[in-house]
Formats: sequence, C-alpha cells, structure tokens
Amino acid sequence: MPGTSVLSDIRIADMTTVIFGPYCTQTLADMGADVVKVEPPSGDDFRNVGKSAKNKHMGPCHMTINRGKRSVVWDMKSDEGQEAIRRLIECSDVFIHNIRPDAVARLGLTFEEVKAIKPDIVYVHCLGFGSEGPYAGRPAYDDLIQGLSAATSLLPKVDGNPRPRFIPTAFADKVSGLHAVYATLAALRQRDRTGEAVHVEVPMFECITHFLLEEHFYEAAFDPPVGPFCYQRQVDPCRQPLQTANGYIVIAPYVDQRWVKLFEVMGAPEELKDERIADRRGRFFNMDYMMERVQHYFVNHTTEHWLKLLAEADIPAAQANDFPDLQDDPHLKAVNFFQRREHPTEGGYWETQPPVQFVGQPQREITPAPAIGEHTDDVLAELGLKKD
Repeated sequence: MPGTSVLSDIRIADMTTVIFGPYCTQTLADMGADVVKVEPPSGDDFRNVGKSAKNKHMGPCHMTINRGKRSVVWDMKSDEGQEAIRRLIECSDVFIHNIRPDAVARLGLTFEEVKAIKPDIVYVHCLGFGSEGPYAGRPAYDDLIQGLSAATSLLPKVDGNPRPRFIPTAFADKVSGLHAVYATLAALRQRDRTGEAVHVEVPMFECITHFLLEEHFYEAAFDPPVGPFCYQRQVDPCRQPLQTANGYIVIAPYVDQRWVKLFEVMGAPEELKDERIADRRGRFFNMDYMMERVQHYFVNHTTEHWLKLLAEADIPAAQANDFPDLQDDPHLKAVNFFQRREHPTEGGYWETQPPVQFVGQPQREITPAPAIGEHTDDVLAELGLKKD
C-alpha cells in the first residue's frame, strides 16, 4: 500500500459511483490515501462506459477514474455485506458515498448511524441538492445540473442559437468532485483538532451555481442591478480561436497596448487609423470589426509563424490543440504528463500523471484500476472476516 506520501495514513471507505464521487476519491488516492471502493456484484456502472481492450467491466473511463483504488464486492442487502462495511468503517478515516438519502437510511448508513460505528469519522455525502431545500433527495446527473445551474444558457449567448446546450464535458460532476476533495481535507483537519466526527454535504447544484456565478453574476450582483448577468468578454462571439494557414491559434492581447503591438506584428499598423479602432474606447466597442481585421491577416501564415512573432512581441498566444495533439505537446512531454503503463489484465494503456505535485515529498506509485472485487479477500482478511 502507499508509503509516506501526503495522505498515506488515511483510509477511505468509498461507496461512490460514476464520476462525481469517484473523481474525488481518485484525487485523494493520487495523494496516497488507501481508497477501498465498495461495489455491488455487477460493479460500478461507469466500468462499462467506452470499449474495453480485453475484459468486460474494464472500460477506459474506469481505467482512469478508479486508478489507485482497491475494489471489494459486498452485497449491502446481505448480513455479510452489512457486517463488512461496518468493519471497514471502524478502521477508516473517511466514509464517502453518493447514495440518495432515502436509500442510505434503508442501508443503515446515515451520519448518526455511521458515527455510532466510528465516533470520529469524516462523513462525506455527495448529493445532487442540499438536504434543506425542496429539491432534496431528487436524482441528479451532470446534464440535469448543467440545465438547472444555467450552464446550458452560455453557448446560446455566444453564437446566437437560442437552443440551450450542454458544455461537452462532465464538468458539473468533476467540479463538484473537486469541491468534495477540499471539503474532505478540511474535515480531516477539523477532526484532528476536535477528535469528533464531521458531517460534510457536497451538493452538485449549489457547487455548480456557485462556480458559474463567480463571474457570471456580473453586474446583476448589485441591488438594484447595474447591468446584465454574464461577464460579457466571456460570451462575446469574437472571443474565438483564429484560423491560420494550417490550423488555429488563441491570442490574449488583453492589455490595450498589446492590441497596438499586435497590428505592428501583423505588419498593418495603418489599420489603426480607422476611426472605429483608432483609440482604446473604439477598440473596446468595435471588437467584432477589429477581430475581422486580425483574422484577415492571420489566415495568410502558419500557426508556427505567428507563435514565433507573438512570443518575440510578448503577446500571449498558444496553439489551439485537438485531443490527439496533446501527447505530442513539448511541455507535457517534458513533465512526463503521459505515461504508458501495463495493466495486469488489460495490457498497455496511457495514463495522465496527477497534475498537483508536492515538491520534495514522496509520491505514491499509482496502482492500476482494479477488476471487480479484486481485493475482496485481502480486505476481508485485514478486517478479520472470513469470506463466505
């Protein structure tokens, strides 16, 4: 198991499924925690998302989000399963789950019941909605939370197509998972101070609404409002990658002097004699016209040409990558972000390294994602239970 990495003395009893909770526990496992993933006999449904390389229930999404964890299979409706989860909780620091309140009550795993088993437990409940509101207990998925939180209203503001659309990544699940990470770590700190149990609720709806309104409350945050919702620069249709002769590039000349320098770099300072973009105010209010002129020049040369000139002029810029480009990115190569590994049953696969590094501290050697119930016998033995 983990050596002396930062969370090597923490054990987590994990009954989360799909993305929200497992993304949290993946991050904690990356930091060295011993995460014991408790699964039903059929396994976590997320095991079957995407095509497996060799064996059933070992899909690509499972291979990433459940790395570094141990898997046990216990039937929570059986006496043996109930005894096993209680014994695991007794010797764990954290119990985390995303079971709806009515179901968790039927299992006898509410906060008060778990605290009776382990008086200093950190109890983390990954919810769709906070328990005090009228939505409490409702099922929640990334799509539902994107809709409720107004995330689906953002793309229409950019392109004028009024139909609400999802942001094409499970961002509600993953952002909520990161909230669960810091909440778990803070709760462990509180437990260490007081010696008492800590009950944490991490509701997706509130997490994502908070996340979006950091900037998108915008001028409507005043009472009375002084302007609209949405940070206007972020929903400006002009805020798009620029086409070059061989791809796309992203530029960020967001200080006005850099806009002036950009036209010099393009060899077109005379463009700024146009009264529409001749001064700072004009450039701000006529951004659409200015970006049309920039695009007119950029399409005539390659991405590499522009990156070189912009770097020399100290204008922030980057290539607009597609996913296949990432494994060839020189920075990601230099930091060994991608590593090819061998799974004991699935063969070769690529893995991304944890993005956060604790400099000068031992790093955990991350174990491959487990097969269903791969560690059941080992964990039962550790708990002093004999497998039936």
